[in-house]
Amino acid sequence: MAQFHLLINGKKQQVDVDPATPMLWVLRDHLRLVGTKYGCGIAQCGACTIHLNGTAVRACQLPVSAVGEQPVTTIEGLSENGDHPVQKAWLQLDVPQCGYCQAGQMMSAAALLAQNASPTDEEIESAMNGNLCRCGTYTRIKKAIKTAATL
Repeated sequence: MAQFHLLINGKKQQVDVDPATPMLWVLRDHLRLVGTKYGCGIAQCGACTIHLNGTAVRACQLPVSAVGEQPVTTIEGLSENGDHPVQKAWLQLDVPQCGYCQAGQMMSAAALLAQNASPTDEEIESAMNGNLCRCGTYTRIKKAIKTAATL
């Protein structure tokens, strides 16, 4: 066990965990931030996507020891009132079907738009590659990203 001082959603947090503990479990089990979902455990589905210093990463394969002082943002920290453009577009276009993958989808989309305010279809597809949706809402996801870019 080791003590880690983390900056999660703008708040300082302290956890005592094994250094190899994936951030997914630090967030869900130790900090009770359950918006980040477990999907596959091997960084292939994107359900656990969070931002590490603004970059979309898979929390299931990111050991807490690798975070250091870099800020972490989860779906709960994307905005205080659910008014991030991605969240607004997701609601406006009724994107989710079952919703399980959507937090990861939104985190990847938000990271893309933070780096590229007006992405092309190809850039959206590239950035969202690896975020799987078993319900097949890909068309609505792409449309929501384009909408969010205008908000």
